[in-house]
Amino acid sequence: MDGEGCKGAMASPTSSLLTPAERALPGPDRRVQFMVTCLCDAFFDEAAAACVEVLEHAGCTVEFPEAQTCCGQPAFNGGDWPASRKVVRHTVQTFRGDLPVIVPSGSCAAMLFHGAPLEFEKESDAPAVAALGRRTWELCDFLVHGLGVERWPGRYPARLAFHRSCHSRGTRSGEAAVQLLRSIDGLELVEVGEGEQCCGFGGTFSVGFPHISAAMGTLKLEHLLEREPEALVSADLSCLMHLGGLAAKGGHRLRTFHVAQILAASLPFR
Repeated sequence: MDGEGCKGAMASPTSSLLTPAERALPGPDRRVQFMVTCLCDAFFDEAAAACVEVLEHAGCTVEFPEAQTCCGQPAFNGGDWPASRKVVRHTVQTFRGDLPVIVPSGSCAAMLFHGAPLEFEKESDAPAVAALGRRTWELCDFLVHGLGVERWPGRYPARLAFHRSCHSRGTRSGEAAVQLLRSIDGLELVEVGEGEQCCGFGGTFSVGFPHISAAMGTLKLEHLLEREPEALVSADLSCLMHLGGLAAKGGHRLRTFHVAQILAASLPFR
């Protein structure tokens, strides 16, 4: 099970956990490190490529530490904190330095700035883990609040729905994604009923409680399909994988995209 999807056991982060003054901002050269996440690596390489394209369009120089593996969230949510700490320590070493770390997942980003500091509270290397958390940004949050991007250029004529993942609650990632999407010429973002409702995936929750997970996802899907969007967009691929799978199983055609794919596709030079 991937780190991005395994989010059932972690409490939702709140804005008070990481104040704006604590965030690491990009330097004048806008160099960043990119964490691809397990889901992008295994299933959604096109979303990862779109993230890099978006960052480069925003003037960033993107570095990709090749030794990266996982954020440590699966073991963390499974209660095996010693195993999770091993993964987190590797991540801290892999993403060493002072550059912002950009993550195309509210879930994995939350693990690094919220979950990891919790499991390292009594560890001697807690400061290093906390330092990585302060450098970690979800992509849309970084574009809007790190780089100051207020509008996104280009055109994308489509009627889309946006799903707010559980791990973006209490952060500014959801509002940042909506701001960017709404600024694109021709794009209509439709409101969906029960917008804050969980999609039901929850990573290991969907394995341990498949019937409850499917029921939650089906309810969410019903609200989405009522608005007849051309596609569903989110900043968390695990949610899209779950809802897209349920839609296909039920005979519904629902295209799903990471928000970066829409941002990249709207660029005028494409």
